[in-house]
Amino acid sequence: MSISHQNPQLQALLRAVSGKLGIPAETLQQELQEGKFDKALANLKPQEAAAFKQVLADPQKLDRMMNSKQAKALYQKLRG
Repeated sequence: MSISHQNPQLQALLRAVSGKLGIPAETLQQELQEGKFDKALANLKPQEAAAFKQVLADPQKLDRMMNSKQAKALYQKLRG
């Protein structure tokens, strides 16, 4: 599914995150859908990339992270 066929909130989030990472929104979306994060992780510090990979590997940690107050605040901030 292309970014233009998604709900507006998801479009905004993809665009905001892709802008922060310096990669096109479509590229970020494709990587996320394929479970690849190479381009996104390449823009992170090695320690941050390792921590991100560790969270992605553990569904419980990922769920806690996505439901945290910080993640929700970041989402709101990225939406503008």
